[in-house]
Amino acid sequence: MAAINSGTMPIVSKLYCASSQVVLTVRERPNVVNGGGFVVTDCSQKVVFRVDGCGVLGKQGELIVRDSDGEPLLLVRRKGGMVQALSIHRKWKGFTFDYEGSQKLVFSLKEPKDSCLLRNNAIRVSTEPRRSNKDWDFEIRGCFPDRDCRIVDYFGNIIAQIGVKKEVNEVMRSKDLYHVVVKSGIDQAFVFGIISVLDYIYGESTRC
Repeated sequence: MAAINSGTMPIVSKLYCASSQVVLTVRERPNVVNGGGFVVTDCSQKVVFRVDGCGVLGKQGELIVRDSDGEPLLLVRRKGGMVQALSIHRKWKGFTFDYEGSQKLVFSLKEPKDSCLLRNNAIRVSTEPRRSNKDWDFEIRGCFPDRDCRIVDYFGNIIAQIGVKKEVNEVMRSKDLYHVVVKSGIDQAFVFGIISVLDYIYGESTRC
């Protein structure tokens, strides 16, 4: 099995696997604006992705990642999970669309028990098809509400980093504006599918 840190790694589409590292900016929308969600722009302020939350027109527990033209790339849904140790585990599933509109599962993610992620209790993501011999392919480590977390592969390599730009003045810093560094060859649409779930889990812009 080839290492996922070599070459491009398409999960949604190879069109979103850049040949070099990219820094993208996320601006969250209030729930009263088009149902909430967030917009992702590049260094030239061009829209790359738009994520729609459940808000006014959408469904609870359902998110859509769209391309720059507004076409849907990913449908992300929350499924009620099994009861374990008196806790309900909800699993999120991300689907792409084929040319006929049929849905294809590309990743799964289970909600964490803790409000902030601990290193020994990170959120794990599995993809279809599987990319490792483990029961997961990626981990989300850190604390998303603090805008201090990262997505790593099963080798421990960071594929994406979520944070706040250092040059932003402390007074102007806001959870509604942050940046995401995506490594070369990594599927950016997949990364923002994961971020859309984190946004919902922690009750932010995509949450009803």
